Order: sequence, then C-alpha cells, then structure tokens
Amino acid sequence: MIQANNLTFGYRGSKHNVFDGLSLRLDESRIYGLLGKNGMGKSTLLYLTAGLLKPQKGSITVNGFDAGRRHPEMLQELYLVPEEYDLPDMSLESYTKIHEDFYPRFSREILRKCLSDFEMPGEVDMKQLSMGQKKKVYMSFALATGCRLLLMDEPTNGLDIPSKAGFRKVVAGNMADGSSLIISTHQVHDIEQLLDHILILDNSRLLLDASTEEVMETYSFGIRQPAEMDDTVLYAEPSVQGNHVITRRREGDGETVINLELLFNAVTSGKLK
Repeated sequence: MIQANNLTFGYRGSKHNVFDGLSLRLDESRIYGLLGKNGMGKSTLLYLTAGLLKPQKGSITVNGFDAGRRHPEMLQELYLVPEEYDLPDMSLESYTKIHEDFYPRFSREILRKCLSDFEMPGEVDMKQLSMGQKKKVYMSFALATGCRLLLMDEPTNGLDIPSKAGFRKVVAGNMADGSSLIISTHQVHDIEQLLDHILILDNSRLLLDASTEEVMETYSFGIRQPAEMDDTVLYAEPSVQGNHVITRRREGDGETVINLELLFNAVTSGKLK
C-alpha cells in the first residue's frame, strides 16, 4: 500500500533533514501506531504520504501512485485528519453534499453511526462546535469515506476521557474492510488496544517495525516488586505498585497486554533492541 524508498526531505531554512534515506513498507488491512519523540518526522511522513509535501530525493508511492503527483485515483482512496485544522462555517449536511461524491464508497449511514457513537447529534452547525466536537465530526467523516487509507495525526488531542474511549469504539466498529489506518500520536494509552502494528520512528531510522503479535510473542509485560528483580528483566520503570518491567517471554508463559508507553521508552532509550 505505502512504499518509501530512500526518502530524503528537509524543510526550507532548516540545517538538518527530517529524513535522509528512509525506506519502509506498510501493508493494507492494518492499524499502525506511528510513534516517535518530538521532531522525529511523524507528521511529516503523513504529509508526504498524502502528497502535501514532496521529497527532495527518493520516492513514496501509495497504491502504486506517486504520492506527490496527487492523482485523483489515489486521493479518492486516501483521507488525512491533521492535528490542526479549521472546518468551514456551514452545516454538516452542506459539507457532506459538497464532498461525498469524491469518495466512491462514502456512507451516510456510517457517518450517522460514528456521530452517534461519539454522542454527537446527526445534524450540526460546524461553526458552533468546540475543538473536541470538531475533531469528532472530522474523524466521523473520515471513516464514512470508506477510503483504503486513513491518516490521523494526534486524533485524541482535545478529546475528554470518555471521548477517547469513544474514539477506540468508533474506529474499531466503523473502519471499512480492507482499509488501513495510520495513527501518529504521543497519547499511546489512547490507542494501544487498537493497533495491529507498531512503528517507532527516529528520523531516518525505524527503531521498531513489528506487529503487536510479534511483540507479544517475544516479550512479557508485568509488575515486579524490588525483591523480584533479577537478570531476566530487560527494562524496568518504578511505579507506586512496584516496577513495571519487560522480560523476554519464555516457553509456557501466558500472553500479557502490551504496555505501549513502557515499550516506547525501552526502545527509544536503547535498552531494548
């Protein structure tokens, strides 16, 4: 679905490139978590994928199309929800009438269902919405397009705690069959139950590129008291309950739930390779 080859990109006026030879491949029918520290290129990669930025060298293709050329056939299967945006001063009904014909599989039924799951009314005046409400409308519209590729940059920013739980329900219940979603976020606890695949980006390097199944088959996550710490612990962080730890999974060990924040800290600190 997405293929980047030797991708080089830098912003005008910057002394350093964001990417200098990045290569990666992302497949269809996946929910990807795109993680990384600030300035590591997460948002930039989404904008390059959408064709809103163009690489200085290398290439990035989406469904076989050169992303930078923004072919209509590519754009009708791709929808980007940026972190910051302004919705026009019009009703959602008017907005839908203007845009729905661009997307061959657009579903008003899915739009209504997503809004309902977010506890939003079916008809809204977008100029009267709060930031969090606008984000719910934008994400609902994105899912209603039925696009094969959805890109979301920090989708849970601005949402309250119940709405963050609602976000997981909306995505899990309304993504079109065969579609892929790439979520770039710092709010790892908001998405860790959704993901099929984890990417940890460090500019031109992928520190981690693995399915959640691979991670669970390789590592165990748990809590140990100080007296239980031994050389089987690969990474640990103290907490009120004890030490949150990552250990290598051994034969006979049961599956544990991935602690995505702990995994991220272990990988980016170089303690887990």
